[in-house]
Amino acid sequence: MSLFSCRVALHTTLVTMVVCVARTSFAEQPNVVIILADDLGYGDVKPLNPQSKIPTPNFDQLAQDGMTFTDSHSPSAVCTPTRYGLITGRYCWRTSLKRGVIGGYSPPLLDDERTTIAEMLHQQGYTTGAIGKWHLGMSMKFYGEPQHDDWGGDPGIDFSSPITNSPIHHGFDYYFGHSASLDMAPYVFIRNDRFTKVPNAEQSGSKGTAFVRQGPRADDFVIEEVLDRLTQESVAFIRKSAKQDKPFFLYFPLTAPHKPVSPHPRFQDKTTRGRYGDFVHQVDWTVGQVMRAIDDAGIREKTLLIVTSDNGSFMHAKSDAIESNHLTDSTQGRFRPSDHQPNGPLRGTKADIYEAGHRVPFFARWAGRIVPGSRNHQTICHVDLFATIAEVTGYAASENVAEDSHSFLPLLMGEETERAEPVIHHSAKGMFAIRQGNWKLIAGNGSGGRAQPQGKPFERPFQLFDLKNDLGESNNLAAQYPDMVAAMLGELENIRERSVVEALN
Repeated sequence: MSLFSCRVALHTTLVTMVVCVARTSFAEQPNVVIILADDLGYGDVKPLNPQSKIPTPNFDQLAQDGMTFTDSHSPSAVCTPTRYGLITGRYCWRTSLKRGVIGGYSPPLLDDERTTIAEMLHQQGYTTGAIGKWHLGMSMKFYGEPQHDDWGGDPGIDFSSPITNSPIHHGFDYYFGHSASLDMAPYVFIRNDRFTKVPNAEQSGSKGTAFVRQGPRADDFVIEEVLDRLTQESVAFIRKSAKQDKPFFLYFPLTAPHKPVSPHPRFQDKTTRGRYGDFVHQVDWTVGQVMRAIDDAGIREKTLLIVTSDNGSFMHAKSDAIESNHLTDSTQGRFRPSDHQPNGPLRGTKADIYEAGHRVPFFARWAGRIVPGSRNHQTICHVDLFATIAEVTGYAASENVAEDSHSFLPLLMGEETERAEPVIHHSAKGMFAIRQGNWKLIAGNGSGGRAQPQGKPFERPFQLFDLKNDLGESNNLAAQYPDMVAAMLGELENIRERSVVEALN
């Protein structure tokens, strides 16, 4: 039995109670593929929003083939912290990054001693690959003093020198992709620990939904073609790895539909929801290419496929009374609700502590293991992927590995169990929330992100919502249930302080 079969069940005090449950064992380790879309909203895909007018046939098929989670959450409402949580099984707010994200030139966020999901699977005999948006920092060679705060321009990179800290230094046998978001310089592909080219062009800046920062660009880095290039690399990795005698792990973090909203020309005007709809449609096509690559390689029954998003959509659903919107002006980052709701019925947007910031699409397919067409309504979080995959592969971790991760393998196998401890949410500006059953407590007095009022962390009045009866978080019940607020706040503090106690011990 793995360590993740014996996890913390209750944290009412700093003393923990441990419950051990026997888990299913698998005779053969499956391949694992994780696709992480960038800013794909809960309402963008038809299996979660039947009213969506964006065609998502591959997500539809994925839902038919496997399990749809309706209450899945990213550990943060923005990019970098979610990627850290997925890769390590640990909340990013336990690191030096307490709010926001890092840039394309930023130093590594991952500590050398921190075990990643790739290192765990590498120890289990897997071939490991990462293809796509990294956004966890790298060690690049600078001319003179590094300027890590410069997200655009060129702070003086030696593009001909090796990168001394990249994904291949954290357990991945192979990497191809881009250092950060598609709107961040440098606009140069990276293969393993090398830039593939020295930049010979300058990417001009732009605003609106086509937002991109100015910076150095290689001539083969064409923004509209990046997602296709990453897809081709991923399909090739699957085909090559499927021929080997050992299992493989592919982490495929997409660059879309994040800004700049730049669908390939062959997808433009293929939907009736503007360039954003076209870009979501291309994301759907990308998922389909990976599904077909797995099926064509004859490894469908041997592969656990996870498809999700790093946070909610940045697009807003404003009043139907607005005249200027994405359908009349593609530079506008807003829809009329009657035209499209990128985050479905959820309040807020990307970056917010409200549900739209972190409740995300999540689908799992494993032929012969996961019941086709099933739906699960239990609360899970991306930090749980580490423990889940560890349990699937029989990995036993030490106590300082993936501390916040709890296996949801029983849910994949059709059991109805609850997470061993509450999920902690985190916003772009450092606001916390805790989720226990149907109840959600926001420890702050605003969105903690982009929606107004933004508020401040831990400033009252706090916000308490019954998500079973109020998914849109419109009725604050904090004043009616002060005892519940106090109890949930205490639980939040216990979980937050746990790393401090461990450090002291």
